[in-house]
Amino acid sequence: MSLLPRNYFGDFFDDFMPANRDDNMKCDIYEKDGDYHIEMDVPGFNKDEIKIEAKKDYLTITAEKSNEKDDEDKDKNYIHRERTYGKYQRSFYLHDLDSEKVNAEFNNGVLKITVPKKDEEENKKYIEIK
Repeated sequence: MSLLPRNYFGDFFDDFMPANRDDNMKCDIYEKDGDYHIEMDVPGFNKDEIKIEAKKDYLTITAEKSNEKDDEDKDKNYIHRERTYGKYQRSFYLHDLDSEKVNAEFNNGVLKITVPKKDEEENKKYIEIK
């Protein structure tokens, strides 16, 4: 049992030691029926604020919220603000991903991505012996 309250310093250290930004993009990755599947929580973002890039064997998901103030925000003097803006990014190595056939859908703050693997025969390359 501690004599100090659990959050003794309150928000004092929050400005100096920000939490890991990846906390906003928790995900599960699994294989099913020969494809990779990614289910990622992206709360607070709209579909048009999320970009997915497939390059070589890497899949990169970027979510960016700008700090543009609308007319409604101009009259506000914030005392405390936790809903952040900025850029969040996650990259994953997925062996033999077929970048031409990646499919994604976004619903209720959850991004679901299906990443097909390249056909095994397609990956084989025979070397001519001279």
